[in-house]
Amino acid sequence: MKPGKQLLILIYIMLLLALVLVAGRLFMPGPYVEAAVSAWWWLTWLAIAVVVIDGFYWRGDVKHIQASRETPGSLALGVDNEVVLHIQNNLSRAVALSVTDEYPDEVLTEDIPRPLVLDENYNASISYNVTPVKRGDANFGKICLRIMSRMKFWEYDVKRDEAETVKIYPNFRSIAHLKTLGLHQHIQQMGIHVKQRRGQGLDFHQLREFREGDSVNQIDWKATARMRKPIAREYQDERDQDIIFLLDCGRRMHARDGQLNHFDHVLNAFLLTSHVALRQGDAVGLMTFAGQERWIAPVKGQHNINTLLNQVYDLHSSTDTSDFSQAAQQLLNQHRKRSLVILITNLHDEDKDDLKPAIQLISKRHLVIVANLREQFIDAVMNKPVRNFNNALNYAATSEFIVRRRYLMDSLRKQGVFVADSVPHLLHVDLINEYLALKRRGQI
Repeated sequence: MKPGKQLLILIYIMLLLALVLVAGRLFMPGPYVEAAVSAWWWLTWLAIAVVVIDGFYWRGDVKHIQASRETPGSLALGVDNEVVLHIQNNLSRAVALSVTDEYPDEVLTEDIPRPLVLDENYNASISYNVTPVKRGDANFGKICLRIMSRMKFWEYDVKRDEAETVKIYPNFRSIAHLKTLGLHQHIQQMGIHVKQRRGQGLDFHQLREFREGDSVNQIDWKATARMRKPIAREYQDERDQDIIFLLDCGRRMHARDGQLNHFDHVLNAFLLTSHVALRQGDAVGLMTFAGQERWIAPVKGQHNINTLLNQVYDLHSSTDTSDFSQAAQQLLNQHRKRSLVILITNLHDEDKDDLKPAIQLISKRHLVIVANLREQFIDAVMNKPVRNFNNALNYAATSEFIVRRRYLMDSLRKQGVFVADSVPHLLHVDLINEYLALKRRGQI
C-alpha cells in the first residue's frame, strides 16, 4: 500500500494552508487567525481519520479483485501474438485500477500498462500484443494490479495468477496456414513453379481420364478398353527418400538482416522445406554443428513437423568457428543410407580449404545441396551509386568479395554439388525449388 495521487494533493493543500496561517500569525495576529488555526487542526484530524479509514476499510476488499491470463499455447518469432488478461471485480461498487503484466524479456510490447474502471460485480478483458524477438522458453510472471481505494487516497499493488512458461518457436504461422491448402496450391503461394514430369522413376498414383497435354505413354489401354474412353495413369514423385539438413550454428549466423538474425531465417527455411518434404512422403532429419550439436534421425509423416519444431525452437547460433570436415565425418557416422544432404551455411572465400574436402567426403555417399546465405547489405552496396572515394572503395572491396565467393560456389558445382545462393528471407523458396527439381529429375 502506498499513497495515491489524491492523498498527495490533500497533503499539499494542507501544507499550503499551514504556511498561510503561519504567515497570518506573524504579520496579522488576531482572533480571526487563531480561529482559522483551530479550524485547520480540526480539519487536519478529520482528514487523517478519513484517510486512515479509507486505507483500512479498503484493505480487506482487495482480495475480491481477481485476474487471470490467457496466452497462446506457443508464440511465433517475429509475429504479433495476442495475450488476454481477464479482470474480475466481485465487489458491489466500482473499482479504478491500472493493469500490467510481467512479460518476458524475449518479447516486445507497447500496449501496457493499461488503466481500467470496473463496475460493480463486473468482469472485463484487455488484450495486448507481444512480438517475440528471441526463440526459446519465455517466462511470464504474475499479473500486476494497482488498485485505487474507494476515495483514491491509497494505491494497492497486488499480483494475481501464476507464472507460466510459453515456448517461442520459429515462425510456424506460415506452416499452419499452408496445412489447409493442397500441396500444389501452397507451393504456388510461395512463388515456386513446379515443372511436371511423367515417366520412369515416378510412383504410380491413380487412374483418371486422359487430358489434353498428357503423353500417349500414360494411356492405360486395358482401362481404356474397359471404360470405353481414354484413361491415363497419373504418377507421383517417388517417396521414402531421406532428407538430412546440416545446419551451421557458427558465428557467421549471428549476422542480422532486419529484426531476425540469419539463423532465425535458416530455421524458418528448414521448417518450410521440411513441411513440403514430409507432405511429399519423404523423411526429414537434422544435424547441427559449430555450437549446439543436435542429431534428429529422419522421421516421416506430416504430423512430425511438430516433432521437428519442438526439437529446434531453442537452437541458437554460437561464437564457434565452423569445422566442415568434422561435421561431414559426424554425419557419415550418424547416417549411412543414401540421402539428400542440405548444408545451410554462410560461405566466404577462406572456407574453401576446409569445405571442399568435407563436401567430397559427403558426396561419396549422399547427394548434396549447399545453401549459401548472402547478406542483404552486399546487394545494397552494389546497388548504391558511387559518388565519392569512400563509395568507390566500398564498391571495389564488395565486388572482390563477391567474385571470390562466386568462384568458390562455381568450384562446388564442378564437384557435382547443387548450390543455392540466397538472401535470408528467400532461402525457403530456393531450397524448395532445388528439392523439387531433384525429385522431378528422379535424382532422389
